[in-house]
Amino acid sequence: MSRETSQSGPHWRRVMAALANHDARTAYAQIVLGATLPDAGAGQAGRRRDRAIAVLLEAGLVERKAGNGLEASDSIFRDLLTQQPKRQAKIGVARFMRLGRIDRYPANQADRRELLAWIAGESFQPGEKLTERQVNERLLSYTDDVVLLRRYMVDFGVLDRTPSGSSYSLSQEG
Repeated sequence: MSRETSQSGPHWRRVMAALANHDARTAYAQIVLGATLPDAGAGQAGRRRDRAIAVLLEAGLVERKAGNGLEASDSIFRDLLTQQPKRQAKIGVARFMRLGRIDRYPANQADRRELLAWIAGESFQPGEKLTERQVNERLLSYTDDVVLLRRYMVDFGVLDRTPSGSSYSLSQEG
């Protein structure tokens, strides 16, 4: 491989860019199917073929073999997959979120309260008085079922609601 990233092995962007190039993709397919160098990139003008092969070599998709021939790399995709970062175990409220939205409500009551308190802290300011519509608008970024989330927040004492239901605010206790 001609260029290596700070990690060892090929870089996925270079591989994807090579495969996105029509000429390089055609030449790669022919090489994978066993075409020899003069036949690889058949149907392309000499310069285009040479450039396509250079792109494939640079990306690590093909390698030179004895006699200046080309062969598809046996390890390129395996090498790319080993570069993927290991998943970190989620902790805290992140366990229940996906892409910034509630993925699931915790069954454990303490965990559920922690999730609700975190969302309330992110969404509301102390002393702020909000209408039901304003509360719903702010909660919409966390879930499509704002009614359920709002009800949980009130039931768990995270949000206070006036008896008439006309106003909501952060709980003084929470």
